[in-house]
Amino acid sequence: MSTNATSEPATGPRVIEQRGLYFDELEEGVLYAHRPGRTVTETDNVLFTTMTMNTQALHLDAAWSAGQPFGQRLMNSMFTLATLVGQSVPQLTQGTIIAQLGLTDVSFPHPLYHGDTLYTETEVTGKRLSSSRPGQGIVTMQHTGRNQDGTVVALATRSCLMWTREAHAAQQDGAEKGTIEA
Repeated sequence: MSTNATSEPATGPRVIEQRGLYFDELEEGVLYAHRPGRTVTETDNVLFTTMTMNTQALHLDAAWSAGQPFGQRLMNSMFTLATLVGQSVPQLTQGTIIAQLGLTDVSFPHPLYHGDTLYTETEVTGKRLSSSRPGQGIVTMQHTGRNQDGTVVALATRSCLMWTREAHAAQQDGAEKGTIEA
């Protein structure tokens, strides 16, 4: 689980704030399992599909989809991708990311259906300190999404700009003192 930041207020109980991991805490070659899984529903699919103006009948039309090769509606792949990345946030990047730099090698080797549960795992495949942004580093992650049977339903490589612990603390101290330069 995520390492937690602690602080001691002047009065009252100790506060523990959940956060992701800093650049310095992420380890290459480690598999981070994000739990709980997310059971996806027909409502998720219809709302996401219509919100994003994707009128693909494979997501919306049960009668038409029944006559297609998979025999039923498929979860919108962009919903699957967003959930895949989202499941990693609390454990890896909550409050420690500066920017998502990009997604590559996105694939959906097997459909995700209404009622399936998506489980995501992330492996850090590379990391390096930024040459132009002191106190920040670039982390490359391979996200793998599996359904409840262990079948891979989504893959994506993601690059993020992340804080080092020391630089983030200095930035936060500067913000509190009003000394951050724009």
